[in-house]
Amino acid sequence: MPASPTWSPRLWAILFVLCGALFLDALDVSMIGVALPVIRTDLHLSTSSLQWIVSAYVLGYGGLLLLGGRAADLLGRRRVFLVALGLFAAASLLGGVVSGAGLLIAARFVKGMAAAVTAPAGLSLLTTTFPEGPMRNRAISIYSAFGASGFSLGLVLSGVLTEVSWRWTLLLPAPVALITLLAAIPLLPRGESARRHGRRFDLPGGLTVTAAMLLLVYTVVSAQQAGWASARTIVSFAVVAVLLTGFVTIEHRSRDPLVRLGIFRSGALTRANLGALTLFGSYIAFQFLLTQYLQSVEGWSAMSTALAFLPAGIVVAILSTRMGQVIGRFGPGPITLIAFACLVGGYVSFLRVGDRADYLGVILPAVIGVGIAFGLGFSALSLAATGGVADSEQGLAASLFQTAFQVGGAVVLAVVTAVVDAGGASQITSAQATLGAYRPALAVITGVSVLGALVALSGVVPGRRRLSRGG
Repeated sequence: MPASPTWSPRLWAILFVLCGALFLDALDVSMIGVALPVIRTDLHLSTSSLQWIVSAYVLGYGGLLLLGGRAADLLGRRRVFLVALGLFAAASLLGGVVSGAGLLIAARFVKGMAAAVTAPAGLSLLTTTFPEGPMRNRAISIYSAFGASGFSLGLVLSGVLTEVSWRWTLLLPAPVALITLLAAIPLLPRGESARRHGRRFDLPGGLTVTAAMLLLVYTVVSAQQAGWASARTIVSFAVVAVLLTGFVTIEHRSRDPLVRLGIFRSGALTRANLGALTLFGSYIAFQFLLTQYLQSVEGWSAMSTALAFLPAGIVVAILSTRMGQVIGRFGPGPITLIAFACLVGGYVSFLRVGDRADYLGVILPAVIGVGIAFGLGFSALSLAATGGVADSEQGLAASLFQTAFQVGGAVVLAVVTAVVDAGGASQITSAQATLGAYRPALAVITGVSVLGALVALSGVVPGRRRLSRGG
């Protein structure tokens, strides 16, 4: 569809369909988070097993994003978007009716695989429909607002539905996905060619990098049982290194590489991916720990826990609608730096948490700091990751960005869970002792956010003029 200089009704409709897919993804992530303690009790899961309900989705999502993004570029963004959205609806239905932990984890993995296609296809449809500049900035800001609204609504709905049954938190995304699919079929443009100039899938590269990311997250997750210095863990990390080295070699030699390595010459894109990794990785781990703290240590209900997170979603929704003009004036680099400063401040605030929950003095400042960070950071990072990239590689740029988000979430959560288990939190009964086991994990989360702030700072100081142009 050619870029239109004006906002026609059809253009608005296309934007709302794409926003609906992001809304769905955010809804699903937030709803499962609040329900985890109840799922743990009903299915008698350990901390590491419970973490797999989150990680299975993130792993399928992050592990297959590069293939999903390239599929969008080569097979047609509309086609793969619609097929994957239908699969997402079916996996949501399956996850809500299964009776065992193994099947639940498998359904979450399949849902993640479907999201691995809808996310880059949706973002690349947006960036190829709306031309770079004020129009795209506005579209991205609205897109981010929908994501925040989905997250906020998911938190509240999760609290309400978990009081009835945690299964409803898994079933609800199915009709939402179906409604989005039915709206997308007549609206999304059909004029896109399927294969572009005879290009083919880079299956060796795709299989290699997917295997590397799957093994990386699995190794980190299972290391607390096997031992970080065990032969199995060391060998697994070595295999990951070999697979990644092989992937780089394959991409250098491939006529149609899955990832054109030259795309990383864009400093803005590389920094945006590192920023996405640290932003989402630290947040997913923070949400996991805060949920466990409020419900398992403090005895809060699912509804109360959901409402505790709600201010973050409200802040994101308010900020996101205004980000188009803000980024147009200041550029994504400075905005990203401010976002990470707020993120670090929020986590530092939470380090003061005690065995009695101080919501107004400790938890609320942390939640608001995280909300400001996402409200500013997601839009800025999205624009930095896709700005200046040719239309033919928008799917690749979008999938790299989404991969950084999801792999960051899986790896950081796995490390934090390992730190918590190493402290013996699952065997401790007193609130004070459990909190003591959580503190090293909180320090890890804060450290990850500091790394993100340093990456953002490195882009602003030496390259201010370049960043102010978006990339």
